[in-house]
Amino acid sequence: MKLDNLKAPKPNRKTRKRVGRGQGSGVGEQSRRGHNGQRSRAGFNMNTGFEGGQMPLQRRIPKYGFKNRFRVEYTPLNLKVVEDFIENEKLGLEITKTDLVLAGLIHKNAKVKLLGVGEISKKVSIEVDAASKSAIEKVEKAGGSVTISES
Repeated sequence: MKLDNLKAPKPNRKTRKRVGRGQGSGVGEQSRRGHNGQRSRAGFNMNTGFEGGQMPLQRRIPKYGFKNRFRVEYTPLNLKVVEDFIENEKLGLEITKTDLVLAGLIHKNAKVKLLGVGEISKKVSIEVDAASKSAIEKVEKAGGSVTISES
């Protein structure tokens, strides 16, 4: 093999079909749009989900359930996770929501609910948006406190 024998590889992309470029191209005249009608015109745009006047799928299928627009979505935070983070020195004994964000446990604007899964042995004070009864009991049993913030 020599430099004068080298050949560029065949591109793996097909060239796009250029429609409406005369009869000789094979895709002239109607340019594969059929004869007349809405779809053959320039600027045609169909709404997503439009089925030609037939009842659209999203209106045909049965609806069920109830979506509460005023539901407050909480990010769960288990006591065992808090204990692990304190042991690994990623959290201190005074825990606020900004500490939880910096530790990567919650997102910036998320509301947090402390749950009682696991045990806690350190005397900690935690500031959260909500807490379960079992979580509050376990923290207070260890000598700490849970503060529910008003935000």
